[in-house]
Amino acid sequence: MTRIAPAFALALASLIPTLAPAATATFAGGCFWCVESDFERVPGVGDVVSGFTGGSTANPVYRRSGDHIEAVEIPYDPATVNYATLVSLFLRSIDPLDAGGQFCDRGLEYTSAIFPATPEEDAIARAALAEAAAELGQPVATKIIPAGTFYPVDDYHQDYYKSDDRLGITSVGVFVTKADAYKRYRKGCGRDERVRAVWGDDAPFLP
Repeated sequence: MTRIAPAFALALASLIPTLAPAATATFAGGCFWCVESDFERVPGVGDVVSGFTGGSTANPVYRRSGDHIEAVEIPYDPATVNYATLVSLFLRSIDPLDAGGQFCDRGLEYTSAIFPATPEEDAIARAALAEAAAELGQPVATKIIPAGTFYPVDDYHQDYYKSDDRLGITSVGVFVTKADAYKRYRKGCGRDERVRAVWGDDAPFLP
């Protein structure tokens, strides 16, 4: 299978008019704020929804998600960007070698996974994982879990990375927004640094 370089895929997709999303991809890559932030930059992708999936706990909520994993639903237009490209971009936006979580977030809730909804998507995901393992020269820890019920998280966490909602005020009188807090969290968690260390120039979403 010939892989299109992620950076080139983003550039190519940007030349194509964006249509209404008609398909959905579901990924778990650690903090859902970060995955949402990354994929809403991709031409052809609509409003990404953060939430939980992969487990059996009824009605999971933030910090009480049981055996679910933080994940996102990514609506997209297949005429603009296909599932294989989204999977490639996803793997190169995380640390697929980490079995214990992602970056500074540890535990089951923050592990990485792909949730294919069809046999075709399953085959694409498995091929992409094999390709990533070959490229990195190490086994990948990212799981493939059949798509199941997706539970959106409450509105407080949707679009957190770009929200102007105020969280508080500093000692010098400056308001701190959710977007401010997100930037500090992402930097402090070392997400971009680790992705760069794993993927180098193949990482599509680095600053």
